[in-house]
Amino acid sequence: MPHAETAGVEATPRTRLRWWTELPLILLVYACYSAGRLLARGDVSGAVDHGLAILDIEKALHLNAEHPLNRLFTREPWLGVPADFWYASLHYLITPVLLVWLFRSRTLHYRAARTWLMTSTFIGLIGFTLLPTCPPRLLADGHGFVDTMAQYSSYGWWAGDASAPKGLGGMTNQYAAMPSLHVGWALWCGVILWRYGGTRLTKAAAVAYPLITTIVVMGTANHYFLDAVAGAAVMGAGFLLAPVVMRTVDRLRTRFGSGATPVAASAGTATGGAGVPVPVGSGGTPSSIVSGGCQTSAGERIPRQRESRFGSGAEPSASPQDAGDGAPAPAR
Repeated sequence: MPHAETAGVEATPRTRLRWWTELPLILLVYACYSAGRLLARGDVSGAVDHGLAILDIEKALHLNAEHPLNRLFTREPWLGVPADFWYASLHYLITPVLLVWLFRSRTLHYRAARTWLMTSTFIGLIGFTLLPTCPPRLLADGHGFVDTMAQYSSYGWWAGDASAPKGLGGMTNQYAAMPSLHVGWALWCGVILWRYGGTRLTKAAAVAYPLITTIVVMGTANHYFLDAVAGAAVMGAGFLLAPVVMRTVDRLRTRFGSGATPVAASAGTATGGAGVPVPVGSGGTPSSIVSGGCQTSAGERIPRQRESRFGSGAEPSASPQDAGDGAPAPAR
């Protein structure tokens, strides 16, 4: 006896993501990130005051690791030059590579990880806007910092304007130091590698990458230690908010009809004896209508199955060996 399911409309969410929709979305977020850094230039004197205040707090808490690291990188080119390359390039390379890897190999986890990264990035932009901060390398010489990017500029494509290529310094906001998204993005990469990498090498890289990035941003005098702490805090906030963001997006898609495919069932569905769902009509009997407008009779799975096999008006016997002798079909 068929068992009727609940009548109504079933919504099937569209969870499969496509690269041609993901790529423009990621580029849009990065464009907003770049534009936000430019728009949040703030007052230079205020940015210097914020930088000096952070430095004073670190000295009071004995957290001032920037000076010894910066002196080491300035004195030792074999450390300073690789650190400058690390700062100028890796966050542009490793972060998108991990996004592509997740999209191709860890599809079930991609959307949550991508939403986490994007949410944290937008929170960082709020920090740039509300708290423009002068990095250590731009403080007056009396504070004891050396801009290693400028010192080793002959080794790379950068000059004295952070990691921007030579001649393009005006296209970056050098006072967007708090929080450090270099550290934040590196932490995101570390968590992704640790959770989904699966090998000892990837777990070692998961620990090393954010740790070395934190040392690099301080040794090159691009960030304070508290900038790195704020970058980690931003990622934590983004991690907590990402599920809320995804639920909100899903509700909006459902409301505007772009995230669900309604399946009409006027009276419900029934399950046949073999466990195969069968449409149920308004009278509770199995319907003969299937997709595409084809007609089937009771017991048929293929439209006009009986006509194609036995001809018009012919009835099938229960077993092939009994066909044509008029013997009744054995009970099953």
